[in-house]
Formats: sequence, C-alpha cells, structure tokens
Amino acid sequence: MKRLSSLLAAAALSFGGTVAAQTTWNMATAYAPGNFHTENLVQFAADVEKATAGKLKITVHANASLFKAPEIKRAVQGGQAQAGEILLVNYENEWPIFGVDGLPFLADSYDEAQKLYKITKPVIDRKLAEQGMLSIMMVPWPPQGIYTKRPLNSVADMKGLKWRAYSPSTARLAELVSAQPVTVQAAELSQALATGVVDSYISSGSTGFDSKTYEHVKMFYDTQAWVPKNAVLVNRAAFNALDKPTQDALMKAAGEAEARGWKVSQEKNGWYLDQLKARGMSILKPSPQFAGELKKIGDVMVADWLKKAGPEGQAIVDAYRK
Repeated sequence: MKRLSSLLAAAALSFGGTVAAQTTWNMATAYAPGNFHTENLVQFAADVEKATAGKLKITVHANASLFKAPEIKRAVQGGQAQAGEILLVNYENEWPIFGVDGLPFLADSYDEAQKLYKITKPVIDRKLAEQGMLSIMMVPWPPQGIYTKRPLNSVADMKGLKWRAYSPSTARLAELVSAQPVTVQAAELSQALATGVVDSYISSGSTGFDSKTYEHVKMFYDTQAWVPKNAVLVNRAAFNALDKPTQDALMKAAGEAEARGWKVSQEKNGWYLDQLKARGMSILKPSPQFAGELKKIGDVMVADWLKKAGPEGQAIVDAYRK
C-alpha cells in the first residue's frame, strides 16, 4: 500500500507539472470543419503543439460554435478567446482599410491579391497593434462569383434579387444593382437558401460547395470580382505571456500555414467549381455587357471607398496601381 501511495503521489506530481507547463488557447472561426481555411487552422494547431512539445495547445472551434462571425474580433481583442479568424472585409465600417480587398475588380486575381496584401499588411498591423492584437497570417478565399436562380445578362437582371449580404461592400453592391440585401452569415447560409430568405449572393466556389448552394441555386457566374482574405488574430497579451521559444514556434508555424493556405486556395478554386458543376450547377462566364456594367459599379465602389478611407486609403491604392 505504501508503494502504491508513493506511485500515485508521483503520478499526481507529474500530471500537475504537465498541466502547469501547458498553455491552452481557444481559436474561434465561423467556417465549417471541412472548409479549407478550417482544415488549415487545424493543421496549424497540430504543428504548434508538436513544435512546442505540447507547451502550447490550440483548440479550433469551427462553424461559429464559440462565437458568431461578427463577435470574433471583439472576443479576441477582449481576451475572451486567445485567437480567432475573421474575414477582414466584414469590418470595413469600423475602419475602411479593413475593406480594401473587397473592392470589386481592384485586385481580381491571386497575383494581384498578393501585391495588395504586401502593401496593406504593415498598415493593418499598426491598426491591430493599437487594438491590442496582432495578425499571424492572412489567407485568401478563391475569387468571388455570383450565385443566382435567374439568368443574368446585364445588371438590370439583378433587380429585386434577395441578395445575401455579409459585409458592407456586398450590401452596397446590392443597393447599386437594385437587389434586396439580407444579412446572412456563412454558418446560416444553407438554411437561408432553403427557406427562401435569400436567392442569390456573391462569394467563392468554396462557400457554394460548403453550403450546398447547388441544392437550391443552379447558376454561378464566374465574375472573379475580388479575392478577400481571412486574418487570424491573436490577443497581444496572450502572445506576450508565451516564452520566446514558444512565440517563435507559433510564428514559424503561422508562416507555413499562410503559405500553405494561399497554395491550397488556388488549387481548390478549380476543384470547387468542378464539384458544383458535377452537382448540376452551370458555371458561366458573364457576358461582355454584364462584365462591363459590373466593372463600372466596381469603379463607383472604389471611388466611394476612397472618400471614406481618405489619404491613407489613397496611398494604398496609388501604391498598388504603380
């Protein structure tokens, strides 16, 4: 009995030491477990745990199960979650620069999106630092196209569409084409389509596949309107509480996850469209007239954004267009 008691005491001490040495973070994200962004984050968390020999464990809470999409940034800023993934364009009303990669036809390819990212990252980093956070990676969605139940040969054909809006720019786009904007987050999209709350929206092939949009909508216009990015934010106080080797391991894994995310986004873009087509959806190129009219609307939205963003926004656009 004495020997057993000694063994149990030793085990308790050992277990207690492990608990004391391990830091656990919660990471909130709004997207489904099977989405490539979420899969990338799960791989990132595993890489961090391995690289730190278990000193830092990150639990990824998918599908808005920890916080709803609009709540995630505030939760990270306030320390309710140590980390979280946000779609930057959702926060344009808070600070216009957050919405720059949601401006139609400003940066409409991965190469252009990468160029814009390099210009905007230092500016966004400064803003996040003021808010007590840092971004450890940013990963793009595939280019955005329009899902619709009706043929669209011109902007006039969009009048009256019940349009899913998930950001200030998508709501503004609806207004400019005389559609009816309805705020619907990604986790609620399937139900909104099934119940007829919305019948159209602009997003990537990824969103259409994840939400099974093909069950309700049969047309996707591959407009490649913009390439928005998700940013993974970390609470600065939580980051500062880590020792230097753990910080370094975290940032190294984040850099690898960012590079992997850009690569997978590009590789899966075509795959998503193939999957939509295989499930009965028509993948269409916009007519020259429709594309031209959308481009003019994009010009209006860029001009509107520049008025809000002021000299800071103008400097970004000027640098990008050089």
